[in-house]
Amino acid sequence: MNTVMKVLGVAILIAIGAGFYFRIQDNILLGDRLIGIGVLASAFILMPIFLYVRWKGKRLEDYTLSNKNIRRMQEKNQD
Repeated sequence: MNTVMKVLGVAILIAIGAGFYFRIQDNILLGDRLIGIGVLASAFILMPIFLYVRWKGKRLEDYTLSNKNIRRMQEKNQD
């Protein structure tokens, strides 16, 4: 899964870079489309894959502010 993320990240960076290159070469429409596709792919494809990989095997309740966790933090501060 990490390899997929790396390849996808490089492809997105290449698309955004190519978009800026085409904008410089006065093909603004194609450049804007490539930049837009790169941004959308990073937001809707790369980000969810990244979040899935990073959160896999972790419990969400360890990272939320619940009464149990507040009491545990208060006990740590009193020691």
